[in-house]
Amino acid sequence: MLSRKTKHTIKKILSMFSVVRGYNIPIIALAQYLSAIFILAPEKRALSVLLDFNLFIIVLASGLTIASGYIINNFYDSKKDLINRPNKSKIDRLVSQRTKLQVYFTINSVVALLAYLVSFRAAVYFSVYIFLIWFYSHKLKKHPIIGNLTAALLAILPFFAILLYYKNLYPQIFAHATFLFLLILIREIIKDLENIKGDIANDYRTIPVLFGEITAKKIITTLTIITILPIYLLVDKYDVGYMDIYFYLSLMVLIFFLYFLWKSNSKIQYIQLHVILKLLIVSGVFCIVLIDPDVLIHGRSLIKL
Repeated sequence: MLSRKTKHTIKKILSMFSVVRGYNIPIIALAQYLSAIFILAPEKRALSVLLDFNLFIIVLASGLTIASGYIINNFYDSKKDLINRPNKSKIDRLVSQRTKLQVYFTINSVVALLAYLVSFRAAVYFSVYIFLIWFYSHKLKKHPIIGNLTAALLAILPFFAILLYYKNLYPQIFAHATFLFLLILIREIIKDLENIKGDIANDYRTIPVLFGEITAKKIITTLTIITILPIYLLVDKYDVGYMDIYFYLSLMVLIFFLYFLWKSNSKIQYIQLHVILKLLIVSGVFCIVLIDPDVLIHGRSLIKL
């Protein structure tokens, strides 16, 4: 039998895991490595990419920065989450606000040291990234449009860290980034629709709060239609291997998404739309391997140094 103190400690660890959304960070790390192997450094051997110490540090620093971002976001959103996510909020509140801040500053200090091991430029990049996350959570999140745009930008910045490391500026990379940016931006507005009650109660000036649900849906529809452009470029102009299957399927999913968007008018329905977008984004991570599946099929010969 576990002692009372041990049980309390385990609960706090699980609470912190919930705060930092530990289940998301491995997916982002995987996405960074797959992007490096299949998109950003296709001329390099896969094994040399996987064993690159500097890349490992960048991925680790990115994961820690994202974790600290979730902590500071949770710190500022604690009152709102009591309304929008009461069950999750109960778990998150097992760790005090003071402890969250202590962990936040500790993680950021570690990130700065790790990034400096790579280069001074990396240290500056992650310092700016950390500041932007804090500024978004503290100020920008409560404002319409700019808050959504900043959230989407912050979500793709870990991939730009890899981009800057390899210094590859292929046009298809920006097409991939644009598609991902649009999906995340749409998801952010869906989250605003989902959390409208808590936003109103805590004076968050989001698009649905200021302009209404219909206007928010019109903006989402416009953004969804715009995704056709990067999809067209990726499947028709650039070589993405078999990943064009993913983009065709994404287009079909987004058509059904729009249909259900205009049928939705409750929190649970917006949550379902949010889940659809999240699954689309996560599946896109795993589908990166379709760019060159031979790396998996004949991996032993292809990754040989």
